[in-house]
Amino acid sequence: MTEHQNGKELSRRFMDRIGRREREPAAARPPHPSVTTTRVEGDDLQTSHAAGPDLCQDEVDKALGFAERDSQRLAIIEYDHPTPDQILHLASEWELHPLLVEDLLKAGQRPKLERYREVLFVVTRLATYLDAQEDVEVTEFHVLSRHNAVVIIRQGRTREPIESFGEITHSPRLLQFGTEGILYSFLDLAVDGYMRVLRGVEVDREQIERQVFDGDPSVTERIYRLNREIIDLQQAAGPLREVLSDLHGGFSKYRTQEELQTYLQDVDDHLARVNTRIDDLRSGMNQILDVNSILVTQQQNEDMKKISGWAAVVVGPTLIGSIYGMNFDVMPELHWRFGYVYSLVLMVVVAAVIWLFFKRKKWM
Repeated sequence: MTEHQNGKELSRRFMDRIGRREREPAAARPPHPSVTTTRVEGDDLQTSHAAGPDLCQDEVDKALGFAERDSQRLAIIEYDHPTPDQILHLASEWELHPLLVEDLLKAGQRPKLERYREVLFVVTRLATYLDAQEDVEVTEFHVLSRHNAVVIIRQGRTREPIESFGEITHSPRLLQFGTEGILYSFLDLAVDGYMRVLRGVEVDREQIERQVFDGDPSVTERIYRLNREIIDLQQAAGPLREVLSDLHGGFSKYRTQEELQTYLQDVDDHLARVNTRIDDLRSGMNQILDVNSILVTQQQNEDMKKISGWAAVVVGPTLIGSIYGMNFDVMPELHWRFGYVYSLVLMVVVAAVIWLFFKRKKWM
């Protein structure tokens, strides 16, 4: 396997792990926050994992010390569901701005890019589509880059810890670009994840279209649910355009290498296609909802026609029966020997005539 193929396989495995959020019982969740560090020096890559507050802090200190001792080294630190104490420990080591610390302690933020002196802070969201539940699950990540160290924090409470961030690179060649290469590769993986989600959503949309025209009464709820998931994906992918735009704007100021600029442009192109497909999906789902509403209204009209027609059929016999049910002594055919049979026949004839009339009108 070539170096490029190996990098693609590592990227795929990494995306599968960090994007997959299957519905498992709470007991399967990691009991304690964990930290995984990757130390890169030349072609040598070492990965370590620690769980528990004290061990996590020691592991982070070792990784940061490793990076600080040589500018040619690269340290990647993964926080999986960190505690506030872990965030505050990192803030103390890097002397982070109070506003940045506040953002790190709070999840539920839109994708964005901010710079605090030498620290680059990026918020992004990775998405996975669970086809069985028709649910888009979004995981929020905070990425911090400083000199030759990258910190990636996964917020929220998903089920499965992510693997070493040594697997994050789209191609091993990007490691030579340092922290920017790691960041751009991470954004690329996020956009690739959106593509996979879109493929799953588009399959479900085609199934919904068939359900609509088959007259399935349960399809309305499915339309609304899928619309909601598309909105979740749009909220993850849409603001990422601003992040990429801000990175483009800093090319000259931060002297970004030309190959990395080309790489980010490719990521931007993919994201533009993602957003276009999301817009098309939302428009298509709205059209499906309109068509479904029209079909439901037509079916209701047909039902009302049938109800009205049968009500009219019953009116004739009811009228005859009510007339001969009056307690008068002098009435035509009241004491006639065949009066009972005559009234029944008359009821049937009147009902049949009315039924034939509505049948010709296609109400029955």
